[in-house]
Amino acid sequence: MTTEQRIQIKLPPKLESGVYADFVRAWHTNDAFVLDFAALLEPPRRESGHVVLTAVVGARVRIPPAQVFELMKALEQQLSSWEKQHGKRPAEPGGFPPDEV
Repeated sequence: MTTEQRIQIKLPPKLESGVYADFVRAWHTNDAFVLDFAALLEPPRRESGHVVLTAVVGARVRIPPAQVFELMKALEQQLSSWEKQHGKRPAEPGGFPPDEV
């Protein structure tokens, strides 16, 4: 017989406001998935034919592989709920037409 788990999460006051991120970079090692949440520091600029984005990581989160599946399910549930409330997919954060850089 399996017992249902209930997790009580407490958020320290200094983390209540969260960290803003324009994008997230995901990568992995043998024993963890790593999510780097980053925010742009300045507007994009064109340099040697490339668009350069300068960003700083506001938070790095490491999770064990088993938790990635739970994270994906939770994100899917939240995305479905958001789409029911707001409709269409929003524009890409920090998105800009190439002509504007």
